[in-house]
Amino acid sequence: MLAIGIVETKGDTLAYNPVEEAAGYFQIRPIRLLDYNNRTGSTYTMKDLYNYEISEKIFLYFADLIGPYDFEQIAKRWNGSGQLTIDYWKRIKEKL
Repeated sequence: MLAIGIVETKGDTLAYNPVEEAAGYFQIRPIRLLDYNNRTGSTYTMKDLYNYEISEKIFLYFADLIGPYDFEQIAKRWNGSGQLTIDYWKRIKEKL
């Protein structure tokens, strides 16, 4: 988790990416937040993602769906799909 936060935001819980509309430490996008809310019945908003505990809860929910110890797949699926995930995983491994 720490490595992903460092790569995503250099540890900044208040980070925002206007291009992707991603917010918080884990750079959660609106579509992932909507998915989380639909699956869990939560009503979190994008503003809530600046709260580390909420962002962590959402990240761990999706990480657990993949498997708690498959760090490579967790990182790659968190990032997206395709070739960019290979480069992303390399960046994550450097922080582990």
